[in-house]
Amino acid sequence: MTTRDLPHERTAAAPGGISRRNLITAGAVLGTGVALGSAPAGSAAPVTTTAWSGWEDLGGDCRYGTGVSSWARGRLDTFVVGTDDALWHKWYERGWSEWESLGGRLKSNPAAVSWDRDRIDCFGIGRDDALWHKWWNGRRWSGWESLGGRCRGGVGVSSWARDRLDCFVLGTDDALWHKWWNGRRWSGWESLGGRLRYIPSAVSWDRDRIDCFGIGRDDALWHKWWNGRRWSGWESLGGVCRGGTGASSWARGRLDCFVVGTDDAVWHKWYDRRWSDWESLGGRVKHNPSAVSWARDRVDVCAIGSDDRLYHKWWD
Repeated sequence: MTTRDLPHERTAAAPGGISRRNLITAGAVLGTGVALGSAPAGSAAPVTTTAWSGWEDLGGDCRYGTGVSSWARGRLDTFVVGTDDALWHKWYERGWSEWESLGGRLKSNPAAVSWDRDRIDCFGIGRDDALWHKWWNGRRWSGWESLGGRCRGGVGVSSWARDRLDCFVLGTDDALWHKWWNGRRWSGWESLGGRLRYIPSAVSWDRDRIDCFGIGRDDALWHKWWNGRRWSGWESLGGVCRGGTGASSWARGRLDCFVVGTDDAVWHKWYDRRWSDWESLGGRVKHNPSAVSWARDRVDVCAIGSDDRLYHKWWD
């Protein structure tokens, strides 16, 4: 993985060096939120909700993805791995930027989180199977920092306080592994058990609270949480999931989870006093979706389409 800094500037090329197309509303590739298949096993019939937008095409030529974060109301930062294995960045603030390369040599999806205004922490699995970290401090991007480990898949990340980071990956034993930054130093690795496949995700809705999600060997969505004192056991949320998970929260006790179903559509399940049934958000996607919330009752979802381009859908 490269360790040199790259300038924080807008570039005209998309990931992999492919020129960016004009931003359009997706049609044939990702549909318009109409259910494209039956609901995951064990759930009710598909539900679609008109408050969801259609899919918006953000372009690019993406190998892996995606990660998304927000450090302010109306601000989005999206990250993908391009065909050159580098991390690529595109952001929204009153309009979408061009693509920016952040370098690196990654082999799995990136993840990103923000714990303060104008702060972003990005993570990815390097070609050496270690977890790597890069951050924006409001003025410039850091170089790449190795956090070690032997990671088979990942990564998910959350933050429950200023200068706090919790990272989650799949180890070579298919268990979920945890490493955290407490504001002074990085911890060692902690195994949280489980038998998972694909990519985990994590989110925090309160101080000292973490909710983790992963796809089990039975293809169901599984949930594990930290309540400030101890980790729970694993809870099955059902479904038949083809791709790894995304998660967000817009209020205390609220969770929104996203997976790819066997019909290649994005499927949504949420917790608000109890778990909902599954809802199809349509689309034809590959890899895991990612999600973030920058305000109450707001969710932004990003995913890589079957044409290897980045797409965006939101609830408002």
